[in-house]
Amino acid sequence: MKPVDEQMPILMQGVEYGDPKMQETMEAELRERLAEGRPLRVYCGYDPTSADLTLGHTITMRKLRQFQDLGHDAIFLIGDFTGLVGDPSDKEGARRQQTSEELAEKAQTYVDQAFKILDPEKAIIRRNSEWLSKLTFVDLIDMASHFTVQQFLARENFARRHASGDPIWLHEFLYALMQGRDAVAMETDVQLGGTEQLFNLLVGRKLQEVFGQKPQICLTFPILVGTDGYLRMSKTTGNYIGIDEPPEEMYGKVMSLPDHVMLDYFMLVTRYTPDQIAPIKKGLADGSLHPRDAKMELAREIVSIFHGDEAAQTAEEHFRTVFQDRDLPPDMPTHEVEGPTNIVDVLAASGLTSSKGEARRLIQQGGVRLDGEKIQSIDDTVTIVDEAVLQVGRRKFVRLVASTDGESS
Repeated sequence: MKPVDEQMPILMQGVEYGDPKMQETMEAELRERLAEGRPLRVYCGYDPTSADLTLGHTITMRKLRQFQDLGHDAIFLIGDFTGLVGDPSDKEGARRQQTSEELAEKAQTYVDQAFKILDPEKAIIRRNSEWLSKLTFVDLIDMASHFTVQQFLARENFARRHASGDPIWLHEFLYALMQGRDAVAMETDVQLGGTEQLFNLLVGRKLQEVFGQKPQICLTFPILVGTDGYLRMSKTTGNYIGIDEPPEEMYGKVMSLPDHVMLDYFMLVTRYTPDQIAPIKKGLADGSLHPRDAKMELAREIVSIFHGDEAAQTAEEHFRTVFQDRDLPPDMPTHEVEGPTNIVDVLAASGLTSSKGEARRLIQQGGVRLDGEKIQSIDDTVTIVDEAVLQVGRRKFVRLVASTDGESS
């Protein structure tokens, strides 16, 4: 195991609390725990709320992998029981409660996707239904007796909802107790989470003390902003980068990031160490490194993590061809069009849009071009004599050809 002074910069990379005193306390406790010279038990819990993960979900997974690589025991905890409630930490309203069947299906996809980052040979997979489903009502009362309603209402999101008269459901209060019990059940040394989850992590520390355990160290990380550069990465807002997306799509989305978020991405979602990030930061600051070159390096690294080095190289060549050389990708899919066809129908049938509604919206936003010319109206028709290139946004292309058998495909 590496010396403590070598582990600390790696493990504290990206950690944020918004409170210097909390930072100082947790850093000192982590150093002290590492000095014991044994593998630490580190975990992060994931409630299966959607089937697919984005880069934002991988921040704590990357930290788990760093702990793995340094010789510690990393636990990937599936919140198949807490997921029945739903974490209210980052919500202005109650989450929709899921069924056990929905959670089980999504949980398996989480594990499969997490292994793109974690070392599957070393990962420990647990489910919190193992212990939470066995708690009695007396157990719940005992845990609740160590906290006050005021402590929960002091949470920023609960405080806002309380002040505005929006409902706060009783089961939402229970979530933090359930997550805290996870730390007790696994006797963990370290728990990872987002900055908005700090309250939950601290509940775990308190309950561990109640049960006679040494309180865990809490390492929290900032949210990852999406491709717009300002809002939290989310499928709802459409500013996400999915870890299962095709390499070319992933590369292109990274290249669309505003320059000011690049260092956060290097720090939070790549395999780069602090020593590797330092010269990039310096180069961007003094102008010796062009932001475009830094962003291409970032795009290569992110695609390589999820698809491999060869795919990353191919994605970069595709990007250069399409965007830097202002040429068209050689591997565009082909779609046959019969006679004059409404542009909305062509977009949906070719797969460039997921629905006719999305096609209409993109046309109205000016995001659709035919042979480089912007489509002006949802009532426009397409007639193909030889072939034409239909483009949606910056990265989606289809080669349109005239139907040879009287039927469009």
